[in-house]
Amino acid sequence: MKLFRKIIILLVLAAIGFGGYWAYINLYKPNTNLEGKNFKYVYIPSDADFETLLNELYSEGVIDNHKSFEWMAKRMDLDKNVHPGKYRINTGMNNRQIILMLKNNKQESVKLTFNSQIRTKEEFIEYLDDKLELSFDELDEYLSDDVVLEKEYGLDPDNVMTLILPNAFEVSWVIKKEELFAQIKNYFNSVWTRDRRDKCKKMGYTVVEATTLAAIVQGESAIQTEQQKIAGVYINRLKKNMAMQADPTLKFANRNFDVQRVTNADKQIDSPYNTYKYKGLPPGPICLVNMQSLDAVLNYTRHNFYYFCAKPSLNGYSDFSASYEQHLKYADAYQKALDAKGIKR
Repeated sequence: MKLFRKIIILLVLAAIGFGGYWAYINLYKPNTNLEGKNFKYVYIPSDADFETLLNELYSEGVIDNHKSFEWMAKRMDLDKNVHPGKYRINTGMNNRQIILMLKNNKQESVKLTFNSQIRTKEEFIEYLDDKLELSFDELDEYLSDDVVLEKEYGLDPDNVMTLILPNAFEVSWVIKKEELFAQIKNYFNSVWTRDRRDKCKKMGYTVVEATTLAAIVQGESAIQTEQQKIAGVYINRLKKNMAMQADPTLKFANRNFDVQRVTNADKQIDSPYNTYKYKGLPPGPICLVNMQSLDAVLNYTRHNFYYFCAKPSLNGYSDFSASYEQHLKYADAYQKALDAKGIKR
Protein backbone atom coordinates (compact mmCIF):
# COMPACT_ATOMS: atom_id res chain seq x y z
CA MET A 1 0.00 0.00 0.00
CA LYS A 2 2.84 2.33 0.89
CA LEU A 3 4.58 1.45 -2.37
CA PHE A 4 1.45 2.23 -4.33
CA ARG A 5 1.14 5.57 -2.59
CA LYS A 6 4.74 6.39 -3.39
CA ILE A 7 4.18 5.52 -7.02
CA ILE A 8 1.11 7.79 -7.16
CA ILE A 9 3.08 10.63 -5.57
CA LEU A 10 5.94 10.14 -8.02
CA LEU A 11 3.50 10.14 -10.95
CA VAL A 12 1.87 13.33 -9.69
CA LEU A 13 5.25 14.98 -9.24
CA ALA A 14 6.27 13.82 -12.71
CA ALA A 15 3.07 15.23 -14.17
CA ILE A 16 3.64 18.50 -12.38
CA GLY A 17 7.22 18.56 -13.59
CA PHE A 18 6.18 17.77 -17.13
CA GLY A 19 3.44 20.40 -16.95
CA GLY A 20 5.93 22.94 -15.73
CA TYR A 21 8.37 22.02 -18.45
CA TRP A 22 5.56 22.18 -21.04
CA ALA A 23 4.53 25.62 -19.75
CA TYR A 24 8.13 26.79 -19.87
CA ILE A 25 8.66 25.52 -23.41
CA ASN A 26 5.39 26.87 -24.79
CA LEU A 27 4.88 30.01 -22.73
CA TYR A 28 7.97 31.33 -21.02
CA LYS A 29 11.04 30.06 -22.82
CA PRO A 30 12.51 32.72 -25.17
CA ASN A 31 11.50 31.85 -28.71
CA THR A 32 13.21 34.43 -30.90
CA ASN A 33 16.07 34.15 -33.34
CA LEU A 34 17.19 37.66 -34.29
CA GLU A 35 20.71 36.79 -35.40
CA GLY A 36 22.41 38.97 -32.80
CA LYS A 37 20.09 41.96 -33.23
CA ASN A 38 18.23 43.51 -30.31
CA PHE A 39 14.97 43.67 -32.26
CA LYS A 40 13.36 43.26 -35.66
CA TYR A 41 10.24 44.73 -37.18
CA VAL A 42 7.57 42.52 -38.70
CA TYR A 43 4.95 43.96 -41.04
CA ILE A 44 1.51 42.33 -41.17
CA PRO A 45 -0.39 43.50 -44.28
CA SER A 46 -3.99 44.73 -44.27
CA ASP A 47 -5.49 41.60 -45.83
CA ALA A 48 -3.54 39.18 -43.66
CA ASP A 49 -5.07 36.03 -42.19
CA PHE A 50 -3.46 33.74 -39.64
CA GLU A 51 -1.45 31.89 -42.27
CA THR A 52 -0.14 35.15 -43.69
CA LEU A 53 0.83 36.30 -40.22
CA LEU A 54 2.79 33.11 -39.64
CA ASN A 55 4.49 33.43 -43.02
CA GLU A 56 5.56 36.98 -42.23
CA LEU A 57 7.00 35.93 -38.87
CA TYR A 58 8.80 32.94 -40.34
CA SER A 59 10.08 34.71 -43.45
CA GLU A 60 11.71 37.31 -41.20
CA GLY A 61 13.26 34.47 -39.21
CA VAL A 62 12.19 35.89 -35.86
CA ILE A 63 10.54 32.74 -34.45
CA ASP A 64 12.86 29.94 -33.38
CA ASN A 65 10.44 27.08 -32.60
CA HIS A 66 7.57 27.21 -35.09
CA LYS A 67 5.68 24.24 -33.69
CA SER A 68 5.41 25.55 -30.13
CA PHE A 69 4.47 29.02 -31.38
CA GLU A 70 1.65 27.79 -33.61
CA TRP A 71 0.31 25.47 -30.92
CA MET A 72 0.23 28.26 -28.36
CA ALA A 73 -1.09 30.86 -30.82
CA LYS A 74 -4.17 28.80 -31.60
CA ARG A 75 -4.90 28.16 -27.95
CA MET A 76 -4.65 31.87 -27.24
CA ASP A 77 -7.00 32.59 -30.19
CA LEU A 78 -4.45 34.55 -32.20
CA ASP A 79 -5.86 32.92 -35.33
CA LYS A 80 -9.14 34.75 -34.60
CA ASN A 81 -7.48 38.08 -33.75
CA VAL A 82 -5.11 39.01 -36.57
CA HIS A 83 -4.41 42.75 -36.68
CA PRO A 84 -2.38 44.30 -39.50
CA GLY A 85 0.43 46.68 -38.66
CA LYS A 86 4.10 47.09 -37.79
CA TYR A 87 5.29 45.08 -34.78
CA ARG A 88 8.58 45.08 -32.91
CA ILE A 89 9.94 41.69 -31.88
CA ASN A 90 12.58 42.04 -29.17
CA THR A 91 15.24 39.46 -28.53
CA GLY A 92 14.34 37.12 -25.68
CA MET A 93 10.57 37.45 -26.11
CA ASN A 94 8.61 34.26 -25.43
CA ASN A 95 5.55 32.89 -27.23
CA ARG A 96 3.13 34.41 -24.76
CA GLN A 97 4.63 37.90 -25.07
CA ILE A 98 4.67 37.79 -28.87
CA ILE A 99 1.13 36.41 -29.12
CA LEU A 100 -0.33 38.94 -26.67
CA MET A 101 1.37 41.79 -28.52
CA LEU A 102 -0.07 40.66 -31.86
CA LYS A 103 -3.47 39.71 -30.45
CA ASN A 104 -3.90 43.01 -28.59
CA ASN A 105 -2.75 45.06 -31.58
CA LYS A 106 0.22 46.60 -29.78
CA GLN A 107 1.79 47.82 -32.99
CA GLU A 108 4.57 50.32 -33.51
CA SER A 109 3.69 53.68 -35.03
CA VAL A 110 5.53 55.04 -38.03
CA LYS A 111 6.96 58.55 -37.79
CA LEU A 112 6.56 60.63 -40.93
CA THR A 113 8.74 63.72 -41.13
CA PHE A 114 7.93 66.16 -43.91
CA ASN A 115 10.56 68.84 -44.52
CA SER A 116 11.80 71.17 -47.24
CA GLN A 117 14.05 68.46 -48.66
CA ILE A 118 10.88 67.07 -50.24
CA ARG A 119 10.53 69.18 -53.37
CA THR A 120 8.40 67.28 -55.86
CA LYS A 121 5.20 65.30 -55.72
CA GLU A 122 7.16 62.26 -56.87
CA GLU A 123 9.62 62.60 -53.99
CA PHE A 124 6.74 62.90 -51.55
CA ILE A 125 5.06 59.78 -52.92
CA GLU A 126 8.34 57.84 -52.86
CA TYR A 127 8.85 58.84 -49.23
CA LEU A 128 5.40 57.56 -48.22
CA ASP A 129 5.80 54.43 -50.33
CA ASP A 130 9.00 53.63 -48.40
CA LYS A 131 7.46 54.30 -44.99
CA LEU A 132 3.93 52.90 -45.28
CA GLU A 133 1.99 50.01 -46.74
CA LEU A 134 0.51 52.44 -49.30
CA SER A 135 1.95 51.85 -52.77
CA PHE A 136 3.47 54.41 -55.11
CA ASP A 137 0.82 53.72 -57.75
CA GLU A 138 -2.06 54.14 -55.30
CA LEU A 139 -0.72 57.43 -54.02
CA ASP A 140 0.16 58.70 -57.47
CA GLU A 141 -3.36 57.98 -58.69
CA TYR A 142 -4.87 59.75 -55.68
CA LEU A 143 -2.70 62.85 -56.04
CA SER A 144 -3.38 63.01 -59.78
CA ASP A 145 -7.17 62.82 -59.50
CA ASP A 146 -8.54 66.26 -60.46
CA VAL A 147 -12.01 65.51 -59.15
CA VAL A 148 -10.92 64.26 -55.72
CA LEU A 149 -8.35 67.00 -55.22
CA GLU A 150 -10.80 69.75 -56.12
CA LYS A 151 -13.56 68.31 -53.94
CA GLU A 152 -11.46 67.52 -50.87
CA TYR A 153 -8.84 70.28 -50.93
CA GLY A 154 -9.69 72.84 -53.61
CA LEU A 155 -6.44 71.93 -55.38
CA ASP A 156 -5.28 70.22 -58.57
CA PRO A 157 -2.41 67.84 -59.49
CA ASP A 158 -0.07 70.78 -60.28
CA ASN A 159 -0.46 72.56 -56.95
CA VAL A 160 -1.45 69.75 -54.57
CA MET A 161 1.90 70.06 -52.76
CA THR A 162 0.52 73.29 -51.30
CA LEU A 163 -1.32 70.99 -48.88
CA ILE A 164 1.87 69.40 -47.54
CA LEU A 165 3.53 71.49 -44.85
CA PRO A 166 6.64 70.60 -42.84
CA ASN A 167 5.56 68.61 -39.82
CA ALA A 168 5.89 65.21 -38.14
CA PHE A 169 3.08 62.67 -37.85
CA GLU A 170 2.91 59.33 -36.04
CA VAL A 171 0.64 56.93 -37.89
CA SER A 172 -0.06 53.25 -38.34
CA TRP A 173 1.93 51.48 -41.05
CA VAL A 174 -1.39 50.33 -42.51
CA ILE A 175 -3.08 53.74 -42.44
CA LYS A 176 -5.47 54.34 -45.34
CA LYS A 177 -4.71 57.22 -47.70
CA GLU A 178 -7.95 58.98 -46.79
CA GLU A 179 -7.03 58.86 -43.10
CA LEU A 180 -3.51 60.08 -43.76
CA PHE A 181 -4.58 63.04 -45.85
CA ALA A 182 -7.30 63.91 -43.35
CA GLN A 183 -4.52 64.42 -40.77
CA ILE A 184 -2.45 66.40 -43.26
CA LYS A 185 -5.46 68.58 -44.09
CA ASN A 186 -6.21 69.19 -40.40
CA TYR A 187 -2.66 70.41 -39.85
CA PHE A 188 -2.85 72.58 -42.99
CA ASN A 189 -6.02 74.21 -41.65
CA SER A 190 -4.41 74.80 -38.26
CA VAL A 191 -1.52 76.64 -39.95
CA TRP A 192 -3.69 78.66 -42.29
CA THR A 193 -5.40 80.60 -39.53
CA ARG A 194 -7.90 83.36 -40.18
CA ASP A 195 -5.13 85.90 -39.63
CA ARG A 196 -2.89 84.34 -42.27
CA ARG A 197 -5.77 83.96 -44.71
CA ASP A 198 -6.78 87.61 -44.18
CA LYS A 199 -3.23 88.78 -44.90
CA CYS A 200 -3.15 86.62 -47.99
CA LYS A 201 -6.44 88.06 -49.20
CA LYS A 202 -5.28 91.65 -48.63
CA MET A 203 -2.26 90.93 -50.81
CA GLY A 204 -4.62 89.80 -53.54
CA TYR A 205 -3.18 86.29 -53.49
CA THR A 206 -4.71 82.87 -53.05
CA VAL A 207 -3.26 80.40 -50.54
CA VAL A 208 -1.70 78.50 -53.44
CA GLU A 209 -0.08 81.64 -54.84
CA ALA A 210 1.28 82.75 -51.47
CA THR A 211 2.68 79.28 -50.80
CA THR A 212 4.24 79.14 -54.26
CA LEU A 213 5.93 82.50 -53.73
CA ALA A 214 7.07 81.47 -50.25
CA ALA A 215 8.73 78.36 -51.67
CA ILE A 216 10.72 80.49 -54.13
CA VAL A 217 11.70 82.96 -51.41
CA GLN A 218 12.78 80.04 -49.23
CA GLY A 219 14.99 78.83 -52.05
CA GLU A 220 16.68 82.24 -52.19
CA SER A 221 17.52 82.73 -48.52
CA ALA A 222 17.10 81.21 -45.06
CA ILE A 223 17.29 84.59 -43.30
CA GLN A 224 13.84 85.92 -42.42
CA THR A 225 14.57 89.63 -42.90
CA GLU A 226 16.11 88.84 -46.28
CA GLN A 227 13.14 86.69 -47.18
CA GLN A 228 10.80 89.61 -46.47
CA LYS A 229 12.81 91.93 -48.71
CA ILE A 230 13.12 89.31 -51.46
CA ALA A 231 9.37 88.69 -51.31
CA GLY A 232 8.93 92.44 -51.79
CA VAL A 233 11.10 92.33 -54.93
CA TYR A 234 9.10 89.52 -56.49
CA ILE A 235 5.79 91.15 -55.61
CA ASN A 236 6.98 94.39 -57.20
CA ARG A 237 8.00 92.53 -60.35
CA LEU A 238 4.70 90.67 -60.54
CA LYS A 239 2.77 93.92 -60.17
CA LYS A 240 4.74 95.37 -63.09
CA ASN A 241 4.15 92.23 -65.18
CA MET A 242 7.89 91.56 -65.21
CA ALA A 243 9.21 88.02 -65.38
CA MET A 244 10.20 86.85 -61.91
CA GLN A 245 13.51 85.39 -63.16
CA ALA A 246 13.87 83.31 -60.00
CA ASP A 247 16.83 80.93 -60.05
CA PRO A 248 15.23 78.41 -57.61
CA THR A 249 12.50 77.76 -60.18
CA LEU A 250 15.14 76.87 -62.77
CA LYS A 251 16.72 74.40 -60.37
CA PHE A 252 13.29 72.85 -59.90
CA ALA A 253 12.52 72.78 -63.62
CA ASN A 254 15.87 71.14 -64.41
CA ARG A 255 15.84 68.96 -61.27
CA ASN A 256 19.29 70.36 -60.43
CA PHE A 257 18.60 70.98 -56.77
CA ASP A 258 22.19 71.00 -55.52
CA VAL A 259 23.78 73.42 -58.00
CA GLN A 260 25.06 76.72 -56.63
CA ARG A 261 25.26 78.45 -59.97
CA VAL A 262 22.57 78.71 -62.62
CA THR A 263 23.77 78.90 -66.22
CA ASN A 264 22.28 80.33 -69.41
CA ALA A 265 21.71 76.75 -70.56
CA ASP A 266 19.43 76.21 -67.56
CA LYS A 267 17.28 79.10 -68.74
CA GLN A 268 16.46 77.39 -72.04
CA ILE A 269 14.27 74.63 -70.58
CA ASP A 270 10.67 74.79 -71.74
CA SER A 271 8.86 74.39 -68.43
CA PRO A 272 6.05 76.31 -66.72
CA TYR A 273 8.52 76.56 -63.82
CA ASN A 274 11.00 78.52 -65.95
CA THR A 275 10.26 82.01 -64.64
CA TYR A 276 12.80 83.46 -67.06
CA LYS A 277 10.73 82.25 -70.00
CA TYR A 278 7.21 82.59 -68.56
CA LYS A 279 5.80 85.51 -66.60
CA GLY A 280 3.82 85.12 -63.40
CA LEU A 281 4.06 82.55 -60.66
CA PRO A 282 4.73 78.91 -61.58
CA PRO A 283 1.88 76.37 -61.21
CA GLY A 284 2.72 75.34 -57.64
CA PRO A 285 5.34 75.36 -54.86
CA ILE A 286 8.85 74.09 -55.63
CA CYS A 287 9.38 72.63 -52.13
CA LEU A 288 7.61 72.23 -48.82
CA VAL A 289 7.28 75.66 -47.25
CA ASN A 290 8.16 76.29 -43.62
CA MET A 291 6.31 78.76 -41.42
CA GLN A 292 9.10 81.33 -41.43
CA SER A 293 9.07 81.59 -45.22
CA LEU A 294 5.29 81.70 -45.34
CA ASP A 295 5.12 84.48 -42.79
CA ALA A 296 7.94 86.34 -44.57
CA VAL A 297 5.74 86.54 -47.65
CA LEU A 298 2.60 87.45 -45.72
CA ASN A 299 4.58 90.20 -43.95
CA TYR A 300 6.80 91.20 -46.86
CA THR A 301 8.84 94.40 -46.84
CA ARG A 302 7.42 97.16 -48.97
CA HIS A 303 10.10 98.98 -50.96
CA ASN A 304 10.91 100.13 -54.50
CA PHE A 305 13.46 97.44 -55.40
CA TYR A 306 13.02 95.30 -58.52
CA TYR A 307 16.31 93.42 -58.42
CA PHE A 308 18.50 91.63 -55.93
CA CYS A 309 21.69 89.61 -56.06
CA ALA A 310 23.63 87.66 -53.47
CA LYS A 311 26.45 89.62 -51.90
CA PRO A 312 29.98 88.67 -53.07
CA SER A 313 30.78 87.72 -49.46
CA LEU A 314 28.28 84.85 -49.91
CA ASN A 315 27.02 85.36 -46.36
CA GLY A 316 23.36 84.74 -47.12
CA TYR A 317 22.50 88.39 -47.61
CA SER A 318 21.75 90.23 -50.86
CA ASP A 319 22.29 93.58 -52.54
CA PHE A 320 19.03 95.18 -53.64
CA SER A 321 18.59 97.73 -56.40
CA ALA A 322 15.85 99.71 -58.09
CA SER A 323 17.66 100.03 -61.42
CA TYR A 324 18.89 97.36 -63.80
CA GLU A 325 22.19 99.22 -64.24
CA GLN A 326 22.96 99.02 -60.54
CA HIS A 327 21.87 95.39 -60.47
CA LEU A 328 24.37 94.54 -63.22
CA LYS A 329 27.19 95.92 -61.08
CA TYR A 330 26.12 93.82 -58.11
CA ALA A 331 25.71 90.77 -60.35
CA ASP A 332 29.19 91.21 -61.81
CA ALA A 333 30.72 91.32 -58.32
CA TYR A 334 28.81 88.20 -57.36
CA GLN A 335 29.89 86.28 -60.48
CA LYS A 336 33.54 87.21 -59.85
CA ALA A 337 33.21 85.95 -56.26
CA LEU A 338 31.94 82.60 -57.55
CA ASP A 339 34.80 82.43 -60.05
CA ALA A 340 37.32 83.15 -57.31
CA LYS A 341 35.97 80.24 -55.29
CA GLY A 342 35.95 77.94 -58.30
CA ILE A 343 32.17 77.49 -58.16
CA LYS A 344 31.09 76.55 -61.68
CA ARG A 345 27.80 74.80 -60.83
